[in-house]
Amino acid sequence: MRRVFLILLAAGLLAGCSLPPEQPLSRQELDRTRIYRAFEIEESPEAVLNALNREGEVVLEGFYRKRPVYIKLLATSEGIEVSHYNR
Repeated sequence: MRRVFLILLAAGLLAGCSLPPEQPLSRQELDRTRIYRAFEIEESPEAVLNALNREGEVVLEGFYRKRPVYIKLLATSEGIEVSHYNR
């Protein structure tokens, strides 16, 4: 039972790691997410794109309909995945 727990824990840790994308993301791919229309974000698109290409993911602070939220961007092979959470 303990061995199964350790295997699941190790798999979870490895799955949680983000890697930079194989191909650098372009400004057009970031624009397709429309995050700058849906959210109020202070960071520039260039800074967000640099962080995505370097780290593979980025978490931003922003506002959605005047409510503070965290916006998570994840670089995948299909493009940029966007999710947001209340702060």
